[in-house]
Amino acid sequence: MDHRNVGRSGLRVSSIGLGTMTWGRDTDEMDAADQLAEFTQAGGSLIDTAASYGDGAAEELLGSLIRSGLADRDDLVICTKSGSRLRGQHYQTDASRGNLIDNLTESLRRLGTDHVDLWLVQRPDPSVRLEETLGALRWAVDSGKARYIGLSNHPAWVTARAHSLLEAACPGAGLGAGLTAVEAEYSLLNRHLEGELGPAASSLGIGLLAWSPLGRGVLTGKYRHGVPADSRAASPHLRGFVAPYLSGWAAGIVEALATAADGLGVAPADVALAWVRGRAQVASAILGARTAAQLHTSLVGADLDLPLEIVAALDEVSADARP
Repeated sequence: MDHRNVGRSGLRVSSIGLGTMTWGRDTDEMDAADQLAEFTQAGGSLIDTAASYGDGAAEELLGSLIRSGLADRDDLVICTKSGSRLRGQHYQTDASRGNLIDNLTESLRRLGTDHVDLWLVQRPDPSVRLEETLGALRWAVDSGKARYIGLSNHPAWVTARAHSLLEAACPGAGLGAGLTAVEAEYSLLNRHLEGELGPAASSLGIGLLAWSPLGRGVLTGKYRHGVPADSRAASPHLRGFVAPYLSGWAAGIVEALATAADGLGVAPADVALAWVRGRAQVASAILGARTAAQLHTSLVGADLDLPLEIVAALDEVSADARP
């Protein structure tokens, strides 16, 4: 697996990241251990987690596996997110300085480490001044508790404003004083970041971490003929997450993807992942799997490079997924 710099920073990550959204809930300790072993043996380094995943259970499980010796902390690039918590069916956002610092402190305790490699604010909080939120990010870097900082799921104008404010607060410090990464959904079924966020990040030297590169699982092709009983779409707490991509408009993209995969002799997921990995500013595509077997299937095609004509065809068929 290849490794890439995140934007114009010195942070290097594997081109595929391991997502842990289901850890501690749908993915138990045994499956999580198998996933981590599979991922690191394949050369992966970026582990993406959040304080909100399983209300801290994902971080707790990851920390436990590292402490058990399953993976060397120095070989991992740990990215965690703060400022959002799932309450019932809805996320509660709090990006205040105090809450973010408390979140990071608890994350470090659960992970069993004195720092994270990348710390992101998970969601925008319109009730808190951006300057206050950025103060917490700057504190994390200055205290050594986070090596690099960024934003997740924030609009382009907020990203650009945040980067400018951080750099202005540290004159002469250069790009290292600003945001290093933005994390956003990106796949053949969701190309919205190409409108503003992608160009803004590219101009500012900020790297992109793409979550759900397989279109919330729909681009694996598993839903072409119905909803499997063991799938996310059949899960009570993830049904709503997958549902938007089970509509008729997405079917044409999935079928075109399947045709391309048949022609190349690979799985649809391999092509979908290769398409995202091939976008110029994507540092890493973050995969989430319920089992090690699912992860293994995805990693088999981790080094696939698509022919230019296939890329052009997929670009055209997925044009409606752009803004």
